[in-house]
Amino acid sequence: MTTEHHHISKRVGVISLFTLLSRILGLVRDSALAYAFGATMVADAFYVAFRIPNLLRRLFAEGSLTISFVPVFAEYLRKSRKDAYEVASVVFTYLSMLLVLVVISGILFAPLLVKVIAYGFESTNSKFELTVFLTRLMFPYIFLISLVALCMGILNSLKRFASPAASPILLNLSIVFGAVVLTRYFTESTIAVAIGVLVGGMLQLLLQVPFLIKEGMLPRLNFNWRHPALKSLTLLMLPSVYGAAVYQINVLVITLLASFLPNGSVSYLWYADRLSEFPLGIFSIAVATATLPTLADHVAKKDMISFRKTTNFSLRLAFLIDLPAAAGLFMLSELIVNILFQRGRFSHEATIATANALKMFTLGIPFVSGVRNLVPAFFALKSPKIPVLVATVALIVNAIMATILMQYLLHCGLALSLSISAIVNFLLLIILFRRKVGRIYGRIFLKSILRTIFATSIMVVFIFVALKYIDPASYSNFFYKFSGLILMIGMSCVLYIAIIRTISKDEYSAIKAMIQRKKNLPSACSM
Repeated sequence: MTTEHHHISKRVGVISLFTLLSRILGLVRDSALAYAFGATMVADAFYVAFRIPNLLRRLFAEGSLTISFVPVFAEYLRKSRKDAYEVASVVFTYLSMLLVLVVISGILFAPLLVKVIAYGFESTNSKFELTVFLTRLMFPYIFLISLVALCMGILNSLKRFASPAASPILLNLSIVFGAVVLTRYFTESTIAVAIGVLVGGMLQLLLQVPFLIKEGMLPRLNFNWRHPALKSLTLLMLPSVYGAAVYQINVLVITLLASFLPNGSVSYLWYADRLSEFPLGIFSIAVATATLPTLADHVAKKDMISFRKTTNFSLRLAFLIDLPAAAGLFMLSELIVNILFQRGRFSHEATIATANALKMFTLGIPFVSGVRNLVPAFFALKSPKIPVLVATVALIVNAIMATILMQYLLHCGLALSLSISAIVNFLLLIILFRRKVGRIYGRIFLKSILRTIFATSIMVVFIFVALKYIDPASYSNFFYKFSGLILMIGMSCVLYIAIIRTISKDEYSAIKAMIQRKKNLPSACSM
């Protein structure tokens, strides 16, 4: 493993650590919401309402702004920090203006948006009206979180990853505060949680300010609309709004179809999707975030050999973690849902339905991870057309498969269609990436995947046998259940890492670099 790849692994470790804390709090948040709402009409209304600004967050923030902004910002940063600061200020000014228009439009056209996202809700007036009201209340969140994404792009380009990675923690804390504390002051509990979302967005933005000031990069108003960086960013961002966020658009497709299924279907998919996003958020996004600034640097230097090697490394690193994570989620799906959500109004039947949907989602996790690491590589090359084309194909595949499978598997068919779409998306991207940049060291990638599959298979056998003799779900005491789950996960991870260490020093070095805190570098190797 080269020194550069070691640094990437270390950054992944930092991002993953804060993301893990955020995801754990996210599970606490979802557990609190499950207790308060269950899988009911009120829950469906809240999750659809929150999904709309959440989708726009992915489109304008994580899905397009960051991966489009970093290559442009890195190009000017290579010239001078003064030029880079001007770029940041110009983008901040016009992004803010655009976001104000988006928020106003979203509030005005909330009924239309809800009809598009969940047309089936219109048949129930109270459900539809509540969803519209919550959508309007939470829509300003997109303004706040998009500015957070801009700050993240600036700080990540400067190789500062801690505060951007830590900011979602504040959102989860705010939502929990809304669910636990503010609900006492509102007759409709969903309103209190929606206010928590807005407070969380403000806190996330405020967290970035001290670090931007320290770097001398706190943006100011700059109305220089002729700045060439603005045009470059626009040309990258417009197609990436669609191309990079295809997974979220596909989620909306299945949400729309789920609105025609029995009550609770939207909630089952919501909870299952949240759990499937756990490994994706911790590892695959961390890898993509840590790698993008390095890829942008390679392109700025016109060093395509290093660019291909770094892309190859990021994909191997993503699969190295997400493949066993997906397998573990599949095997332990019912137990995890039981422990996290089965209380209050969340019944055993809801647990089974959510766990079955989760199993279908896990089939696509490694491929979603691959997509999230390939798409930024295309944007670092400033070639957004290919991901857009592939995204269109994947979206069509999802719509067709979802329409067919939901007739036989109900909400589980919708989850399976999303996984099939992710597989198609990844395979097409990897083929076209090879044609775009040339040799991508496919044999090294394939050997790494085979080693990962071998280690994962042994881990799966261990979990299967362990569940036969030690079934935490059989305990009525929550502490015993939770302890059993943590013990099983811990033992599985230790076994997996031990096997990787035995069969591949390269992969083990990457894992070790993510968790070690020492400054000394390991000996160079070929990973």
